[in-house]
Amino acid sequence: MATTTFEYKVRDRTGNLVEGQLDGDSMPLVVTKLREMGYLPITVTPKSQGRVGAKGVLSKEMNIPILSGRVKMKELAVMTRQFATMVESGLSVVRALAILAGETENRELARVLREVRLDVETGSSLSAAMAKHPRHFNHLYVTMIEAGEAGGTIDMVLASLANTLERQTALNRKIRSAMIYPIVVVCIVGSIFLAMLAFVVPIFQKLFQTLHGQLPLPTRIVIGIAHAIISFYALAIIAGIIVIVVLIRQWISTDSGREHWDRFKLRPPVFGELNHKVALVRFTSTFSSLLTAGVPMLQSLDIVSATAGNKIVANAIQDAKQHVRQGTSLAQPLSRHEVIPPLIIQMIEVGEQTGALDTLLQRTADFYNGEVDVMVDTLTSLLEPFLILFIGAGVGAMIISMYLPMFDYIKLVPTH
Repeated sequence: MATTTFEYKVRDRTGNLVEGQLDGDSMPLVVTKLREMGYLPITVTPKSQGRVGAKGVLSKEMNIPILSGRVKMKELAVMTRQFATMVESGLSVVRALAILAGETENRELARVLREVRLDVETGSSLSAAMAKHPRHFNHLYVTMIEAGEAGGTIDMVLASLANTLERQTALNRKIRSAMIYPIVVVCIVGSIFLAMLAFVVPIFQKLFQTLHGQLPLPTRIVIGIAHAIISFYALAIIAGIIVIVVLIRQWISTDSGREHWDRFKLRPPVFGELNHKVALVRFTSTFSSLLTAGVPMLQSLDIVSATAGNKIVANAIQDAKQHVRQGTSLAQPLSRHEVIPPLIIQMIEVGEQTGALDTLLQRTADFYNGEVDVMVDTLTSLLEPFLILFIGAGVGAMIISMYLPMFDYIKLVPTH
């Protein structure tokens, strides 16, 4: 079988850009050979073809109108999984990015991938190209890619990143599934109550006024609420609620406010425990992925504290980082914080002693992930009968308050 000469651009283990030529039967075999030599393939093209075609495609793509949008975590996870599979199969980074940009349905993500591909083709590293798009590739993503480039394990890092994003997507879906049902039910019931108070109650009020009698207290309360809703005071109340919500959000955006709010989220009996375990899953899972990718301990702790999702957990991690910098073990300073449970402390301690910290952290993340599953299922099963009781009590109370005066109707109707 005739061999073909391929021109390549690769990065060595120190991150330097290396160009050259290599003979091979096919492009995947050449890419595999370069990776066996310790290089990270950037572009590999037949010598006769060069890079004109790639530039032509890029120039056409850049003329397409761009519509800014949002990239969901699920879409990023799918893209990363496909990226890992392509690189592992022997495709170069540039070729994989070109395929991903053409296949993704999200226009914003396709635009970003095309820009990343262009930067990589012009000599930039993949991590540096992705770092230009912090809205889509966060610090965790870029750091793990950088570690993969340094260690020549970009395919393994991409697979680990895909696993991390998929776990976070599944976790967010579980939390939404636990909250969306009660929120939807409360919104529907609230809308029905508002409609009854605004349109049905005034009709009954006119009827009661013709009777010239003393209405029962529950009926007077319902009529008073209806008056407040259809009057100017309702707008004032809504405006006041909006102002309060805006002020609370601004307060939460400060460091002090965020710390108090995250501490409060850990206190409720059921939801507090759920929030706590979700933060622990993010902590252990992300920490494990970073260590597996070869990111240094101190840098990993910085990233984990920023992605924990809870200021109290983040403070504990930052405090532990300061002690680790001074030469102490990680488990010892973490044990001083009540927000870190003994199970995680023990697993970290064993992992430090055995050198398998990343593996034990992932096992801990799997354990707490199972705990979150159980809590979400239990919470959903408990909320359903409670909401049914709440709806029945609310509707029943309104109907009784409206029809209660009817028991005295005969007494109030004038007789002839």
